[in-house]
Amino acid sequence: MLENLLTEQRNPASEGIDALPTEQILRIANAEDLKVAKAVTPEIPRIAEAVEAIVAAIRRGGRLFYIGAGTSGRLGVLDAAECPPTFSVSPDVVQAVIAGGEGALWQSTEASEDDPEAGARDLLERGFTANDVLVGIAASGRTPYVLGAVAAARKLGAVTAGICCTPDSELSRVVDIAIAPLPGPEILAGSTRMKAGTATKLVLNMISTAVMIRLGHVFGNLMVNVRPTNAKLIDRARRVIAAASGVDERRAAELLDAAGGSVRAAIVMARLGVDRQEAERRLEASGGRVSEVFRNG
Repeated sequence: MLENLLTEQRNPASEGIDALPTEQILRIANAEDLKVAKAVTPEIPRIAEAVEAIVAAIRRGGRLFYIGAGTSGRLGVLDAAECPPTFSVSPDVVQAVIAGGEGALWQSTEASEDDPEAGARDLLERGFTANDVLVGIAASGRTPYVLGAVAAARKLGAVTAGICCTPDSELSRVVDIAIAPLPGPEILAGSTRMKAGTATKLVLNMISTAVMIRLGHVFGNLMVNVRPTNAKLIDRARRVIAAASGVDERRAAELLDAAGGSVRAAIVMARLGVDRQEAERRLEASGGRVSEVFRNG
């Protein structure tokens, strides 16, 4: 059972770690962390498959849902929360459901992960439909809360993906797309907030970033949908406009103001020499994609 899971095994590299000096403890942790990115590499084909399914769903009006418990749930919430300010998408586009609800973000409610019916109920109460995509997150690959939600999503006919850190897990067997990086035993046996959590965070970052790139929310490697809502983001917006348009930052600031705070419109205005109204018209005709505006002339 649980004792046989890869995520529950003892790590030979960290035996006796409690008796070591601080620097050596940290070197062991760092050496184990170096294995995480390499563990994700073999999963890129499955991650790509998930990205394409999510892009297709969003283009037809669907959404991306993450669901998890404990660390896995919190990581899903973090990734979903980052999408609106980074890519200027509605909070509805990428949503996260965590066992125990909002309170579980800062206080452990791990007992709630054992209820598969709660997972199904929480997902469906958020309005999940067959047009959406569900990504279940469970380091162990066996969390009942997540499995219950996956079963409900599959019953609706929705595409499902799973992220876990154990081989041949129950989660991997029941989803359409199984993503299973295997970073190995933790330096503290069973503490999946560590290597497994890092692997999960890497995969989630890859999924959401690639989805937004494919949807046209990026121009080159610039975050052209960034919302300039504070001093740091205003400065970033100006620098993005300058880099994309070849103007200096003083001119970029003027363009940002003239575009009503829209980085995309400011770039189109600068490069095509049009006013805000025309820039917005061209962006609308190109589905909001800056690169498409220039391809369309």
